[in-house]
Amino acid sequence: MTLPEDDSRPQLTTGCRFAESKAEELTLLFPEGALLIKGTGRDILKRCDGQHTFLEIVRELQRMYTSADHEKIRKETRDFLQQLREKRIINY
Repeated sequence: MTLPEDDSRPQLTTGCRFAESKAEELTLLFPEGALLIKGTGRDILKRCDGQHTFLEIVRELQRMYTSADHEKIRKETRDFLQQLREKRIINY
């Protein structure tokens, strides 16, 4: 299991794309199906453009969710991206 490094640049894999749903939702389409992404997951995936590093994504989330524990944000972001990588939705 390869976890994202601070300088990893997560991005959607070939064949995966977003389809806007409602203002607070994001539909992620991929070859095997679709996922409805809300809340923090949406905030993470919107930044998985191959330009933002993992560390930049975490720092932006920490600025957005100031009352949350910063280490918890880092761990949960890492775990979320790892799950999507295992499903071949994200590369980094």
